Amino acid sequence: MADLDKSDVSKLSDIEITEKINEARRELFDLRFQLATRQLTETHRFKKVRVQLAQLLTIQGERSRSNT
Repeated sequence: MADLDKSDVSKLSDIEITEKINEARRELFDLRFQLATRQLTETHRFKKVRVQLAQLLTIQGERSRSNT
């Protein structure tokens, strides 16, 4: 999953944001699985993916509150 800036995230459509959220959650799952099986070499990916997921969820929440 490519790193996104907050400005890039705000330009995405709602469907694209939902897809990116699902990708980030899947990547976190995969990272946890690799950690459990001792195959993980890039531990810094946890923080990057978590921050990216938080940004995506924040933008999605802001949009849902502004649409109501």
